[in-house]
Amino acid sequence: MTLWWVSHRLWRHRVTGLLVTLAVTLLLMLLATQSLQPLSQKPVVEKRTEHGKALIRPKPTSHKEESSRRKAGESSTPTDSPEDSTVSTTERMRRPPPPIVFLKTHKTGSSTVQNLLFRLGEREQATFAFPYYTYQFSYPDRFRAEFVDELPEGSSQFDILCSHMRLDLAQVRQVMPQNTVYITLLREPLRTFEAVFNYYTSTVPAFIKAQKAAHAAAQAAAAAGSLKRKSALTIFLEDPEAYWDPKDITDGLAKNPMCFDMGLNSQQWNRSWPGDLARLEEAFHLVMIAEHFDESLVLLGALLGVPLEELVYVRLNVRSELSVATLDQASKEKLSAWNALDTLLYDFFLQLFWEKAEMYGRQRLSREVAQLRRATERVRKMCVAREGVPPGELEDLVRPWQTNTATIMGYQLRTNLNQREQGFCVRLVLPELQYHSHLYFQQYGRDMRSVPTD
Repeated sequence: MTLWWVSHRLWRHRVTGLLVTLAVTLLLMLLATQSLQPLSQKPVVEKRTEHGKALIRPKPTSHKEESSRRKAGESSTPTDSPEDSTVSTTERMRRPPPPIVFLKTHKTGSSTVQNLLFRLGEREQATFAFPYYTYQFSYPDRFRAEFVDELPEGSSQFDILCSHMRLDLAQVRQVMPQNTVYITLLREPLRTFEAVFNYYTSTVPAFIKAQKAAHAAAQAAAAAGSLKRKSALTIFLEDPEAYWDPKDITDGLAKNPMCFDMGLNSQQWNRSWPGDLARLEEAFHLVMIAEHFDESLVLLGALLGVPLEELVYVRLNVRSELSVATLDQASKEKLSAWNALDTLLYDFFLQLFWEKAEMYGRQRLSREVAQLRRATERVRKMCVAREGVPPGELEDLVRPWQTNTATIMGYQLRTNLNQREQGFCVRLVLPELQYHSHLYFQQYGRDMRSVPTD
């Protein structure tokens, strides 16, 4: 698998006299001074916190001006480390990461990775490939280049694409540069489907039908004097073909959801599957595994040239314990049979993951995983006062989007943070929709478009 890296030219100026030398020196001093100024004076989005500290939306800056600053080594947005004031100018001007495509799969932990890429892109003043409408690329339709918003003025290319889509590699390659790094995340298939079902029970048609059937069965049992109840997931697994419509694209997540997101045939095995799987193996430089998340981040950092301290995270879009179904053995067997292609996909890339880990070095990987966990724990202690906070106790700024059938928990930040720490910590826990909205406004100077209703 070939990996292309971004090359950057460093211009060298010839000094021919004392006056020119003095001018260049003064210019470099000016740039260094500006890059070391407190950067969190332009916080995230328009919102007043309960502590009375206003987070004011900054005045829109043209992307052309941002690109000019990037070339000069300046920054106009908060960086991604609370210890930035101690980082040297040389470290700040390290080579930026290559262009990135992150295929954001459903209910695999992908919101946490997306947040990391949002922070990375904001720090590097990258140009994001955003959907033309709202937060997703017309999902569940296959991705098309026309789904992407226009390239901002002053930008020559898109640097990061990480919003939800159903993969079409050929179309994505029309949007992203040739040297783009492709990554995604997979999760153990049974847990993935359980999460997909309970999160999208009121959205996916097959799940809606199963939920109605569960309500009807409960009413019938009550009328008969029975207290026995079956969950919608149990009802669905008893006869999934009765609820799932293979001709309805909006039922795509109802069977082999990871295969569906990856652009594979998610309905049944066919002759094209081996070739399609081989093309995915060739295209993706790293397929991360949710059950080995920290190991995946270490390999990702090495791939992108990002230091471990910039890979710290908190888990986002996490459901409450009451929103997670317990699977008995019978349910697991039915889920395995129904999602056999997801199991095949997962097992295939899990083996490749460990092959990459062996190439990286198991001892080195273990050592750096420990370093990442220590750094993450330090940041969590600095930022987080409470985790697993119910949505009703959270401010709008950091409240995750809620579904009708699952409660999504969030984080409460400490109150003793200085301005720089607050800018960093807010971004660390910022849910997908709020961060996406902020970055879109920052890039285009306008709010996102709504999907037309007609």
